[in-house]
Amino acid sequence: MLTEINPKLPMRDKSITREFYVNKLGFKDIGAADFKDYLMVQKDNVQIHFFLFEALEPKENYGQVYIRTNDIAGLYQSMLDTKQSIHPNGSLQTKPWGQKEFSMLDPDSNLLTFGQAD
Repeated sequence: MLTEINPKLPMRDKSITREFYVNKLGFKDIGAADFKDYLMVQKDNVQIHFFLFEALEPKENYGQVYIRTNDIAGLYQSMLDTKQSIHPNGSLQTKPWGQKEFSMLDPDSNLLTFGQAD
């Protein structure tokens, strides 16, 4: 039986990635040991793992993760209140497929889309 999924996304610099997820988005660093080339963060029931890819070209990065929430309006407002950078084409809106969504890019241009059924 499948129980979880933990996406693995590329990062160029562990300290920059950690700063973004922990200090801006409120995730916790859950790595039991500090490995130079790997980072694990968690918020609520969502875990995201990162692997070091120093040669990553952010404009060529197609890393994406879709994160479901049960309070999309509150999460979006908290992002605005803390002046997080919402993707220019990713403001909160209801999509034709019936999801309320917004998106942002992390420092390596991994696309984070947050969504809730309308």
